[in-house]
Amino acid sequence: MEEAGHIAAQALTGNHTEEDSYHPRDAVGSTIKATLTTGTGGAFVSAIQNTLTKQNVGAWGVFTRTGGTVATFAAMGGAYEFFKSASANLRQKEDTYNYAIGGAFAGAMLGLRFRSAPAVLGYGTATAVIIAAFQYTGGHMLGAALDPDVDEVARKEYMRKNRRRDIGEIVNELGEGRGIVAPGYAERRAARLKEAYGIDVVHSPTVPGQSQ
Repeated sequence: MEEAGHIAAQALTGNHTEEDSYHPRDAVGSTIKATLTTGTGGAFVSAIQNTLTKQNVGAWGVFTRTGGTVATFAAMGGAYEFFKSASANLRQKEDTYNYAIGGAFAGAMLGLRFRSAPAVLGYGTATAVIIAAFQYTGGHMLGAALDPDVDEVARKEYMRKNRRRDIGEIVNELGEGRGIVAPGYAERRAARLKEAYGIDVVHSPTVPGQSQ
């Protein structure tokens, strides 16, 4: 019983030993914030639904007529954040599985509106897969986020230098010509022309790769 109580305390507060590299989360605090945020969004959607109804139900219809939308949004946000944080605290890992677990419970909250087990399982599974896939691929709609602590100009310069290849390696793979020349190209070209046609080529400083 004591061990079970300790595990429950870890899930809620994220208290671990100082040797852990994982940074624990406050599951309760983050759940309250998520519930308020998604509940506010649900109230906004409920207000739109209430406005579009044909009957004149008044302003309180946001809670009396379409209040289920507010409750569903709040439950989904709270369940997602709580189970995601609790899973991370219990497993002491920050990975995609935490988001999948949170998404499964959030989808289950949505499925409860239909009052059927297949809907709960279906919405839970679908939400878990979508959120896990989104997080696994970077978690950003516009690509990976840039590190604000890294200077972008310095990063691009590093990438340019890191990918720059030696001229000798390029010449060996592609051969000389077409604007790709290595030092001493003019002398080698003159020697080939003289050997093939017996023509002496006068060196010009305007020819690339020609020594002066």
